[in-house]
Amino acid sequence: MIERWNRDQVLALAPDAPSRKAAQGVSSPGKWSGAGATAEAVWGECKGSGATPYRACVDLSEPAYRCNCPSRKFPCKHALGLLLLWSADAVPAAEEPADWVGEWLDQRRARAEKTATPEGSKAKAVPDPRRAEQREQRVSAGLAELELWLADQVRQGIAGSRRHDHWDGLVKRLVDAQAPGVAGTVSRLGDVLAGEDWPARLLGEYSLLHLLAVAHRRMAAAQPYGAGHESEHGDGLVRTVRDRIGFPVAKEEVLAGQRVRDVWDVLGRRDAEQDRLVTRRVWLRGRNTGRAAVVLSHAPVGQALDASLVTGVGLDAELAFYPGATPLRALVAARHDGAVPALPPAGHAPREALGEVARALAGDPWLDSWPVVLGEVTPMTARAGTGSWLLGRPDGALPLHPSAGTPWRLVAVSGGRPLTVAAEWTPQGLLPLTTWDDQGRVIVL
Repeated sequence: MIERWNRDQVLALAPDAPSRKAAQGVSSPGKWSGAGATAEAVWGECKGSGATPYRACVDLSEPAYRCNCPSRKFPCKHALGLLLLWSADAVPAAEEPADWVGEWLDQRRARAEKTATPEGSKAKAVPDPRRAEQREQRVSAGLAELELWLADQVRQGIAGSRRHDHWDGLVKRLVDAQAPGVAGTVSRLGDVLAGEDWPARLLGEYSLLHLLAVAHRRMAAAQPYGAGHESEHGDGLVRTVRDRIGFPVAKEEVLAGQRVRDVWDVLGRRDAEQDRLVTRRVWLRGRNTGRAAVVLSHAPVGQALDASLVTGVGLDAELAFYPGATPLRALVAARHDGAVPALPPAGHAPREALGEVARALAGDPWLDSWPVVLGEVTPMTARAGTGSWLLGRPDGALPLHPSAGTPWRLVAVSGGRPLTVAAEWTPQGLLPLTTWDDQGRVIVL
């Protein structure tokens, strides 16, 4: 039996603010007919502007959505409105799904079974050694140029870096060198200029880029591309360096590796847009293993992102982690049926959370985010008049990210009482994701 989600959890599934507003407009019982819910699905027909109502249904085990409305947003307002109705316990229970819903669920099961069999999977592509070696050579040349460019910046001084187009030429050359990960890092350097401490932050970013370039050069010198290449790539640090440079890892390779089964608490998610592409990070924490994980999805602006991981839900699943010195990114390899009680995750003291981040950074110095769960913390101002906020308790505190502003929602839920708060750690401070009220209900921040 899937535990009923609350209003906050449903609205967190919306692709944007207009969708949240529109969903609330179609969430009243009078808008729906033929609605019903079982342990695995909820469905109904919503009256629209046409003569025929729209049919919407949601597979609660994923979740997955279906609606015959013309909306390009996913989930659409009708699926969200239906879920809001269900969250308010206003959808009657049914023994069996409606015929059209059962047909859709059967089709989904058939596709899942076909994908899980070897006959349903795509044949593994055989890499071309010549092309792979050519890429290695291009990347090495591009990173060698990056080392020289960084040395010039330090020698000449960074005063000329105040222009946001200062790095455009370097970005293009790194793209041509087939090092997209490094190119992406350089393209975001202009964001550093917004802060008063930009010189220190910019030098820090330059240092990390230099460290990456030197690490690749030394690894390539120790074992050039060729014989034994695959075996050395099993080393976590080598895989981390190559991942940061932008060498891809096939999903098939990840799924073929070791899997970790646990009850994974979905701590929250954050969407970020760059170059007309939206990246969604969904943060998870293993209830038994204590492992951190992030599941990524990407989509062009205006198109649907993966909404299958619901904030605040416990998921009995197997995760397959991408290789690296500090494995964090993962794929959901398999889900298991069965009721999982929704519980607030175990919180840690700020000092313990910071120690975990430090251990992660020791394996991956280029890490820029990590999920933390703080227990018994209260939002408080750092110093009167500064506008800076902390999450703390008597034995320590961690600052919030400047972009978090005044965390009014968190302050309102707290009311001066300690809370459990899930947040995304970044070098500039914490970005709050979720908290839990006195009844254990999740509040999306």
